[in-house]
Amino acid sequence: MQLFKLEYSKYTYYADFVFYAIVLFVIGYLLATTTKSGQYLEAGAYATIGLLGWTLIEYVIHRFVLHGLPPFKAWHAEHHRRPTALIFAPTFVSASLITLSVFIPAWLVIGIWSATALTFGVLVGYLFYTLVHHATHHWHTHNAWLKERKRWHALHHHSHNQMLQQPSYYGVTSGFWDKVFSSNKSTNVLPLK
Repeated sequence: MQLFKLEYSKYTYYADFVFYAIVLFVIGYLLATTTKSGQYLEAGAYATIGLLGWTLIEYVIHRFVLHGLPPFKAWHAEHHRRPTALIFAPTFVSASLITLSVFIPAWLVIGIWSATALTFGVLVGYLFYTLVHHATHHWHTHNAWLKERKRWHALHHHSHNQMLQQPSYYGVTSGFWDKVFSSNKSTNVLPLK
């Protein structure tokens, strides 16, 4: 199997979802069984911070890495050209990045138990992101929230395809950071019905 390529088999693509679901189950089980009775609120707080932190990580990666840095910019442009293709970051890449940029620094600063809870929240956010992104390109839905996320992501793809100087609508799971940084506006993009 070639480690670095743009498009993967369905098996490899869906294995990513399974891998992260298993990892979350194991970490959740470890947290549930090792957390002292008086620390559940603290564990929940760290997990919530991780989950909310994921939304900013998602925004920053999408806006500044995938739309700004070579070679990621060219790779991501291929996703914009073929939005239903099974193009994604390989599991070993995403897992390594989360371990190196979230878990290890947190472990060094706040300790292993707190870092585990924080990373659990980030991983929940990442899995949710992968599911929502997949759904925006592959699912038909009547769910109002998911329909809005599909519309938002379609605006992102449309702004990019119109070759605007600055694409917009970077958030996949949330539009919060687009609103904070005013990247939810584009004069050349028509709202979708």
